[in-house]
Amino acid sequence: MAPDEAVVRIEGPWTHRAVHAGGTRFHMVEAGEGPLVLLLHGFPQFWWTWRHQLVSLPAAGYRAVAVDLRGYGDSDKPPRGYDLPTLAADATGLIRALGETGAIVVGHDWGGLLAWTMAVLDPKCVHRLVAVAAPHPLRLRNALLTDPFGQLKASRRAFGFQLPLLPEWRLTRRGGALVGKLLDEWSGPEWPDEETSRTYREAFRIPTVSHCALEYHRWFGRSQLRPDGHRYARTMRTEVEAPTLQLHGALDRCALPRTAQGSGRYVAAPYRWRLFEGAGHYPHEEIPDVFDTELIGWLADPEPDR
Repeated sequence: MAPDEAVVRIEGPWTHRAVHAGGTRFHMVEAGEGPLVLLLHGFPQFWWTWRHQLVSLPAAGYRAVAVDLRGYGDSDKPPRGYDLPTLAADATGLIRALGETGAIVVGHDWGGLLAWTMAVLDPKCVHRLVAVAAPHPLRLRNALLTDPFGQLKASRRAFGFQLPLLPEWRLTRRGGALVGKLLDEWSGPEWPDEETSRTYREAFRIPTVSHCALEYHRWFGRSQLRPDGHRYARTMRTEVEAPTLQLHGALDRCALPRTAQGSGRYVAAPYRWRLFEGAGHYPHEEIPDVFDTELIGWLADPEPDR
């Protein structure tokens, strides 16, 4: 029997709430007071991926908000709208619905691609940008074409996701075992533990989550040959004007470090690159203390260096 949305309402030192933006209802979790830090998760996860930062950021004087992206967790799951421009409009709408004109935006994986997009499409909304395990979208696009034995090979799962129906079935059968396998494949050693894996497997089995999550991959893949994809690529050549921190695990086998390196060429503001040795695709969960020290130290710096 498939679980319902209640499985993502995990209790902790935070508050669950629903916020509407652009006609879509989003589930989010909030903790702390101060400058807004919007936390955007990746695949195949949900807001809970930021549970460590929902403690450390409020302790450092920030208002931390982690959201279930469109199609995930307890947020609405409409049949369309899984392209990066629409997802960016979701996130900027959420910032305004939270009573702010802008925020520090921290995005992991797909949340990171979304954060890069926000910084270009609505630059006034992004005060600072933190991309975690997320190359600039044009770096990723280029690497898929020019690095066949590297990033193209690492992205083979995403190519399989282009098929209709079959990937959804594979990801949700046997209690979401493939979701657990992906977490194992892409992470560093000794992560995730069984409880963490089970939490993500259960959340991914909520009805229609698997389909919605795969629509992100399908848009990115199929749009490469369509006018909307070409328009997006042209737009993303605009340089990012927000100070940017890029954090990456040296053992990341999903988004290769060499793909992410060089994203700074698209940033006109101060830019900092940090590579975490011994961590894979999920450094904010694998090594949260090291990750949080780097993140909060950079946020506290009034003039982050290049």
